[in-house]
Amino acid sequence: MTRKPEIDALLSILRDDGIHDEAVLEAIAKIPRDIFVAEPFVRRAWENVALPISKGQTISQPYVVALMTQALELNDRMKVLEVGTGSGYQAAILALLARRVYTLERQKPLLREAEDKFRQLGLHTISTLHADGGLGWRAQAPFDRIIVTASAQDVPPVLVDQLAIGGIMVVPVGEVSHTQLLLRVMRTPTGIDVTELMPVRFVPMLAGTEEF
Repeated sequence: MTRKPEIDALLSILRDDGIHDEAVLEAIAKIPRDIFVAEPFVRRAWENVALPISKGQTISQPYVVALMTQALELNDRMKVLEVGTGSGYQAAILALLARRVYTLERQKPLLREAEDKFRQLGLHTISTLHADGGLGWRAQAPFDRIIVTASAQDVPPVLVDQLAIGGIMVVPVGEVSHTQLLLRVMRTPTGIDVTELMPVRFVPMLAGTEEF
C-alpha cells in the first residue's frame, strides 16, 4: 500500500536529523499520529512539531519520540515501562517494537482516551494503570527499559530501582523554567551510567493522580 506523501516527508526529515534505526522509522510510519492529536490539529499531524492534546498536555514532536525510542535500543523480547501515557502515541510506537508495554498515567481522562486508541488500533500488548508515575509499577518490575515523558528534577531513584541490571531508561531532567536535558541512563551492577542526548522541554512530573 502506498504511504501518504506527508509520512514519507516526515521520515526523510527524521533520517536527516540522525534517526537511523529502521525499525523505529517503520513504527512511526505505521502508527497513525492523526488519531492521537486534537481535532483542530489533525491536518498538522505529520508535521515534525509538538501539538496540544486535552488536559493541557501535548503530543511530543515526532523527532523527540523517535530519538527517545531509538535510545532505548528495543527488541521484541523486552518489557518496557512508560511513565506518562499522555495521548498514547508513544506507547503505540513502543508496542510495535517490544514484547510488552506497561504505561502509567496520573490523569484518568487521558488514560481512558489512550485506551480507546489502543483498542482502535488492535494493540493488545499494552497494559495501562491510573497511578502516580513517579512511583513506577513495582508489581511488574523489573523492566528492561523505562521511558519517562515528563521532566523529573533528577534521575528518579525509584525508577532506577525498577530497571533491570543492564537496562536503559530515557528521562528528561531539569526544571520546567530552565533548560531540561534528555538523559539515557543505563543501570549497572554498581550504579548508573548517564549520557546526555539533547536539550528538551517537557511538562513536569507531578505527584498524585487526577480522576477528572
